[in-house]
Formats: sequence, C-alpha cells, structure tokens
Amino acid sequence: MAGDRYIPALRFRALTSSYDRIVRVTTRERQFKERLIERASLRHGERVLDLGCGTGTLALAAKQAQPDTTVVGVDADPAILDLARSKAEHNSADVDFVEGISTELPFDDGSFDLVLSTLFFHHLAPDAKRATAAELARILLPSGRLHVADWGPPQDHLMAFLFLGIRLLDGFEPTRGSVDGDLPKIFSNAGFTEYARRERLRTPFGSLAFYSGFRQLG
Repeated sequence: MAGDRYIPALRFRALTSSYDRIVRVTTRERQFKERLIERASLRHGERVLDLGCGTGTLALAAKQAQPDTTVVGVDADPAILDLARSKAEHNSADVDFVEGISTELPFDDGSFDLVLSTLFFHHLAPDAKRATAAELARILLPSGRLHVADWGPPQDHLMAFLFLGIRLLDGFEPTRGSVDGDLPKIFSNAGFTEYARRERLRTPFGSLAFYSGFRQLG
C-alpha cells in the first residue's frame, strides 16, 4: 500500500506508537466507543467491519461485547495494524485485521451485516468521503447497518473553539465537513436510509457526533 494513499492516524508517523494514549486522554474514548457498540446492538452470528480500525480498540470491544460475531478491522496503515494484531494476540481475541483503503475496500459485495467506524471520516476529503460511502453501500448486505462516531457540529462556541486543535492537526479542508455535519447527506446519497445524527458528546477537543442508518434494500 503506497504511503501517500493514506494519512497516519495522528497525521505524523512518529505519533503512531502513542496513538492509544493520546486518543484515550482527548476523546473520552472508552465512553464513546462503548456507546457506539451499545447503539449498534450486535447480533449473534453477524459479520462486523471496523472501518479505519487503527490499533483495534473498537474491533476488540465489539468482539468482547458479542463473541459470536465475526469481526474484521481494516486500515491503510500497516504500522498501526501491527499494533492492532499485537493487541488482539495479547487479549486472545479472534479478530482479523486487513490492510486496505476505504475507497477501494478489499471485500466482496454484501460481505457484512454491520459497519462501525470511529474518528475516521474527518480525515477524508469530500470526494473520498463520497467514494467511501459508496464502498460501504457495496459491501453491506441489504438492510445492513452503519454506525459512525466522529467529530461533528459543535454544540456551542466553546466546543467550536476546542475543535480548532483538531482542525489545525488534520486540516481545515477535510474537517470542514465535520463542522457542517455533512455525513447524513453523503450517506443518504450513497444509498443509506434513515441516516441521521442521533446524539453528541462533549469532549476536551470538541463535539463527537453519533450517526447511524441502514443500507437501502434492493
């Protein structure tokens, strides 16, 4: 995978080894990932994809929440996938981690019942967001579910001010869509129904938004 086809999780490769510590401190990670999994209502026997899985924290939590699921994590960064695999081995968790980019996912049509994703879409330029949404519609089964937690529209001026730190790190162009709350429109245009923001969570770096919806039938 060519290195110029993705941005490391914290933008700079030197920070990859510190990813878990930084995310834990800045995003109320445990609370928002537990909330996302609770909202997703994982079911027996489902195939679940963690898109932009990073070090695998969400994928491992999903497997723990519903051990009878098949959980796959995908990320474009081979270095962060090495950390995810080590974490899975340490926890004796049967989770598969695959290298791939979101605009060309290495999975067959209708491969998954559920896609989860956290803190991924704000990295993507508008065209990549739309291409990724189309790919998720392709790999999900009809009526499959998509649950996303990512930076969203600030609740107030304080949250907008705090989010400037993320925007300076990850770029004003890709994060403009986060401020505008563009994901419901993008996913609706890609073939998802009832896709909307469900709630927001205040964090030290801005507002995290929870989005969910279904792949349309047919």
